Amino acid sequence: MGPLLAAISTLVFCAPGYPGTAGAAQPLVDQFASAVVAASGWPQGSLAAIYDPSDTGGLAKLASPDAALAFVPYPFFVEHGTSLHLTPLAQAEVAGTGTEERWTLVAKAGHAIGPTSIAGYSLVSVAGYAPHFVRNSALAAWPLPADVKIESTGQTLTALRRIAAGESLLALLDQTEAAALATLPFAKDLQSIVQSAPVPVAIVAVVGARISPDRTHALQAGLLKMGHDPASSSSLGALRLQGFVLPKLPGTKTAP
Repeated sequence: MGPLLAAISTLVFCAPGYPGTAGAAQPLVDQFASAVVAASGWPQGSLAAIYDPSDTGGLAKLASPDAALAFVPYPFFVEHGTSLHLTPLAQAEVAGTGTEERWTLVAKAGHAIGPTSIAGYSLVSVAGYAPHFVRNSALAAWPLPADVKIESTGQTLTALRRIAAGESLLALLDQTEAAALATLPFAKDLQSIVQSAPVPVAIVAVVGARISPDRTHALQAGLLKMGHDPASSSSLGALRLQGFVLPKLPGTKTAP
């Protein structure tokens, strides 16, 4: 029991493009880590958590030898899953969205009649840090011209105003953002071009082989029961989570 008590693994939360700061999120992820330990039967204090709101910051934290687990949006998993040796354990069920979502490409109304018509455009998205996801997962059925520049932004509303004004710009929206389009005063100037197939919202994954198989199995079982455990409801709700299911990933491969 001594070695187990001494072994502290870290769960890295990384949510590029979404609101939130490390300072504000830290108490919430600490609470979640404690609930995971309780649900999984891990030794108390054996799981720490840390939050990073950026792609580069998350990658740096996941490079640490104690970073055994990652809780990341699906675009991050597609972009970095291979290089980080991520093995999915569970798929998050997010309040108001579910376990899967569709991404929507938006353009100026009447301007984008096909992929060839947007040559030279820029595309902005909260998932812009993950160009492999954008091109090969979200827009697999609508191939972007090679010269489309993909950029990351947390200012989606500003980008949509620029699109409505006629700039050579596209926006790839997650399901929550797309659902709010109709409420915009300039909605008539925007057009939804194509939607992705359903993809996971977020993934909990093991990083390499940094935790033993028995602890991995216990953790997965613990995650799967959290949504049905009243003791976990507070920690889940604070992160807008309802629980976890077994991962059901699309066929798109992660970036090499």
